Amino acid sequence: MAGTAYNTRAGINPYSSWATIKDCGDIPITPFDNGLAERQMYEAFLELGTRAPITTTPAATSSAQGGSKGISAGRAKLVTLGGDHSVALPALRALYRIYQKPITVLHFDAHLDTWNPVRYSAYWQSEQSAFNHGSFFHRASREGLICNATSAHAGLRTRLTGVDDADYTAPGPEQGFMRIHADDIDELGGPMGVVDAIIRRIGLDPEQPVYLSVDIDVLDPATAPGTGTPEPGGWTTREFIRILRGLEKLNIVGADIVEVSPSYDNNAETTALAAAQIAYEIITSIVKAGAAENLGGWYGRKEVPESVYKDEL
Repeated sequence: MAGTAYNTRAGINPYSSWATIKDCGDIPITPFDNGLAERQMYEAFLELGTRAPITTTPAATSSAQGGSKGISAGRAKLVTLGGDHSVALPALRALYRIYQKPITVLHFDAHLDTWNPVRYSAYWQSEQSAFNHGSFFHRASREGLICNATSAHAGLRTRLTGVDDADYTAPGPEQGFMRIHADDIDELGGPMGVVDAIIRRIGLDPEQPVYLSVDIDVLDPATAPGTGTPEPGGWTTREFIRILRGLEKLNIVGADIVEVSPSYDNNAETTALAAAQIAYEIITSIVKAGAAENLGGWYGRKEVPESVYKDEL
């Protein structure tokens, strides 16, 4: 609720600033045909993403006069709560149509989700069997929806099929993605090292749209057990939220938080709590990026960490 939503680290209450935030409810989709469901999601994302945004300018807040900058100026931003991860494909199709250029993808996940569907389907194949929650980025890359030169996977740590690493190293349309493994957080010096690597890869170009896709299994199952494909050795909730907070200057035009499965969660609902906080942090960063004034960095500090942004300013 807006009354208790002031984000101390960001220096802004995203629900009481310049932006109007709406809950658009569930997209009505069929459970019987995933091809048709994808089309229904695409049409919904396209319709919502092309609506003229409504902004508010309450005089009570100094950051009220604001709005999106660069290529996303005057456009609505969509934050989607899944569902399985295949919702990213119709979202990318819609964003490609809206922005008329390939989208940079920042993908947080224990898994690549770029599997070639031919390798993992049965003998009988169809158009629908090629669309699942592990192949959607492969398909999106084949369709030219993703800017591979600026995109990145982060939090990776998965076992593979077969007797070698062909699933991981075989050339494919998505191989241009930078990869940050879950273990790399130690070599990179912690969460801000991960932030540095991501920003060096993606950049802060206001004319390049960024789609942020978060599979909750990027977190360790000790803190987020409520997901369908848990992988030990993931990041803690604190580490991941710190990474997200360091990425607030990215030009995020859309995002998803997916693969939360309440039936696998614990009594304290730690997975659901983590997902809710992730959504809150993403929304905060999107709204802060459009504020009319410099609200400061980490916990309102006005100085910009030179080690993070010195090459982009």
